[in-house]
Amino acid sequence: MNHFFEISDLGKKRAQSGKPYLEFLRVPALSAGVYVLRAGATDQQRPHKEDEMYYVVSGRARMKVGSEDREVSAGSVIFVEADLEHRFHNIEQDLTVLVFFAPGESS
Repeated sequence: MNHFFEISDLGKKRAQSGKPYLEFLRVPALSAGVYVLRAGATDQQRPHKEDEMYYVVSGRARMKVGSEDREVSAGSVIFVEADLEHRFHNIEQDLTVLVFFAPGESS
Protein backbone atom coordinates (compact mmCIF):
# COMPACT_ATOMS: atom_id res chain seq x y z
CA MET A 1 0.00 0.00 0.00
CA ASN A 2 1.26 3.47 -0.88
CA HIS A 3 1.47 5.92 2.00
CA PHE A 4 2.85 8.93 0.11
CA PHE A 5 1.51 10.58 -3.04
CA GLU A 6 2.65 13.48 -5.22
CA ILE A 7 -0.05 15.59 -6.87
CA SER A 8 2.07 15.87 -10.04
CA ASP A 9 2.31 12.07 -10.34
CA LEU A 10 -1.40 11.66 -9.67
CA GLY A 11 -2.13 14.30 -12.31
CA LYS A 12 -0.10 12.40 -14.90
CA LYS A 13 -1.83 9.10 -14.09
CA ARG A 14 -5.22 10.79 -14.24
CA ALA A 15 -4.41 12.37 -17.62
CA GLN A 16 -3.25 8.99 -18.98
CA SER A 17 -6.56 7.44 -17.91
CA GLY A 18 -8.46 9.94 -20.06
CA LYS A 19 -11.07 10.29 -17.31
CA PRO A 20 -11.79 13.32 -15.13
CA TYR A 21 -11.48 11.32 -11.87
CA LEU A 22 -8.71 9.03 -10.65
CA GLU A 23 -9.10 7.21 -7.35
CA PHE A 24 -5.68 6.76 -5.75
CA LEU A 25 -6.60 5.43 -2.30
CA ARG A 26 -9.26 3.08 -0.98
CA VAL A 27 -9.53 1.65 2.52
CA PRO A 28 -12.80 0.80 4.29
CA ALA A 29 -13.05 4.12 6.17
CA LEU A 30 -11.85 6.44 3.38
CA SER A 31 -11.25 6.77 -0.34
CA ALA A 32 -9.50 9.60 -2.17
CA GLY A 33 -9.07 10.77 -5.71
CA VAL A 34 -8.05 13.59 -8.03
CA TYR A 35 -10.84 15.27 -10.02
CA VAL A 36 -10.03 17.56 -12.95
CA LEU A 37 -12.50 19.73 -14.86
CA ARG A 38 -11.32 21.88 -17.76
CA ALA A 39 -12.40 25.51 -18.08
CA GLY A 40 -15.92 25.59 -19.50
CA ALA A 41 -16.57 21.89 -18.71
CA THR A 42 -19.80 20.57 -17.21
CA ASP A 43 -19.56 18.72 -13.90
CA GLN A 44 -21.58 15.51 -14.35
CA GLN A 45 -21.42 14.22 -10.77
CA ARG A 46 -24.47 13.27 -8.76
CA PRO A 47 -24.99 13.03 -5.00
CA HIS A 48 -22.98 10.28 -3.34
CA LYS A 49 -23.89 7.92 -0.53
CA GLU A 50 -20.83 9.04 1.44
CA ASP A 51 -19.78 12.32 3.04
CA GLU A 52 -17.20 14.18 0.94
CA MET A 53 -14.46 16.71 1.44
CA TYR A 54 -12.98 18.66 -1.49
CA TYR A 55 -9.68 20.54 -1.48
CA VAL A 56 -9.13 22.79 -4.50
CA VAL A 57 -5.50 22.45 -5.58
CA SER A 58 -5.73 24.86 -8.51
CA GLY A 59 -8.21 26.64 -10.74
CA ARG A 60 -11.29 28.77 -10.28
CA ALA A 61 -15.00 27.95 -10.45
CA ARG A 62 -18.21 28.18 -8.52
CA MET A 63 -19.67 25.33 -6.50
CA LYS A 64 -23.25 24.79 -5.52
CA VAL A 65 -23.86 22.67 -2.41
CA GLY A 66 -27.53 22.37 -1.56
CA SER A 67 -28.80 25.97 -1.61
CA GLU A 68 -25.34 27.53 -1.10
CA ASP A 69 -23.36 28.76 -4.11
CA ARG A 70 -19.81 30.16 -3.77
CA GLU A 71 -16.69 30.89 -5.73
CA VAL A 72 -13.89 28.38 -5.09
CA SER A 73 -10.19 28.57 -5.95
CA ALA A 74 -6.84 27.18 -4.80
CA GLY A 75 -7.00 26.55 -1.06
CA SER A 76 -10.80 26.25 -0.83
CA VAL A 77 -12.09 23.35 1.28
CA ILE A 78 -15.68 22.20 0.79
CA PHE A 79 -17.69 19.68 2.84
CA VAL A 80 -20.68 17.91 1.29
CA GLU A 81 -22.85 15.60 3.34
CA ALA A 82 -24.05 12.31 1.87
CA ASP A 83 -26.95 12.48 -0.60
CA LEU A 84 -26.78 16.30 -0.98
CA GLU A 85 -26.99 17.77 -4.51
CA HIS A 86 -23.73 19.49 -5.45
CA ARG A 87 -21.64 20.42 -8.48
CA PHE A 88 -18.96 22.71 -9.79
CA HIS A 89 -20.09 25.23 -12.42
CA ASN A 90 -18.87 28.35 -14.22
CA ILE A 91 -15.41 26.80 -14.40
CA GLU A 92 -13.21 29.77 -15.37
CA GLN A 93 -9.79 28.11 -15.01
CA ASP A 94 -8.91 24.40 -15.23
CA LEU A 95 -9.86 22.93 -11.87
CA THR A 96 -7.85 20.29 -9.99
CA VAL A 97 -9.46 19.01 -6.82
CA LEU A 98 -8.56 16.38 -4.23
CA VAL A 99 -11.69 14.48 -3.19
CA PHE A 100 -12.04 12.46 0.01
CA PHE A 101 -14.98 10.13 0.73
CA ALA A 102 -15.82 8.73 4.16
CA PRO A 103 -16.46 5.89 4.39
CA GLY A 104 -14.78 4.76 1.16
CA GLU A 105 -16.86 5.54 -1.94
CA SER A 106 -19.19 2.77 -3.06
CA SER A 107 -19.27 2.05 -6.76
